[in-house]
Amino acid sequence: MMQVQRVVLNSRPGKSGVPVPENFCLEESTLATDLEDGEVLVRTLYLSVDPYMRCRMNEDTGADYLTPWQLSECVDGGGVGVVESSRCSTCTEGDVVTSFNWTWQTYAVMKGGVLQKVDPQLVNGHLSYFLGAIGITGLTALLGVREKGNVTKGASQTMAVSGAAGACGSIAGQMNNGGHVILCGQISQYNKDVPYPPPLSEEIQETLRSKNISRERFMVLNYMNKADAALCELSQWVKSGQIKVLETVVNGIENMGDAFCSMMKGGNIGKQIIKISA
Repeated sequence: MMQVQRVVLNSRPGKSGVPVPENFCLEESTLATDLEDGEVLVRTLYLSVDPYMRCRMNEDTGADYLTPWQLSECVDGGGVGVVESSRCSTCTEGDVVTSFNWTWQTYAVMKGGVLQKVDPQLVNGHLSYFLGAIGITGLTALLGVREKGNVTKGASQTMAVSGAAGACGSIAGQMNNGGHVILCGQISQYNKDVPYPPPLSEEIQETLRSKNISRERFMVLNYMNKADAALCELSQWVKSGQIKVLETVVNGIENMGDAFCSMMKGGNIGKQIIKISA
């Protein structure tokens, strides 16, 4: 057994409520380290807080691909860490691994099947980048523009991002006649009990019609067959300096709730990261 710290969901803000740090609670707990076949003990290095997590704070997330967090249970999301011990054939001690289902704990026992081994050289040792520019955030930005942006090589086109200070927007980069609106997240609406995408005013709808502007949703999970190649491109662009990676880093698992609420209010520039251990 080993002592760990973990973050649990203490209360729900309600569908139209604003999250507060007190919705989360830091606990001391014990972790059984006797691994079963297929299990891995990991030490958490970095955790991610993201806008979609606001939906998981509700009993009903409103999306079939998102499960709700349960009260008094450990929260999970994107994380990266290092393997301390393993009984899984795909992971060995010292491997750097990442997952979308990383529990908010200083150490965790996880199934090897939910972990992805990553190469620190892809990010020049900046392991937190696997949660941002060289992770699902970067993929969302790149594939969103590539698959839905109708970008024409050599054409004179202008791109604007409505949330360009956030994790995806700071990587991706409204419009003229014949323009295209790519709907991917809308953090300003996440504390409201409205359908997604939120309904438009008649004035905005008329503008879209008169200027022949399309409005289409994008979900990166539908394009994961292109993820490996896209991540290699992102890595090359980061290494060459063509992409500037912006991060807001908070130290300590005890600050997870504060970091999440700050991110929801726009307190971050670039990706919001929590550093758990060195």
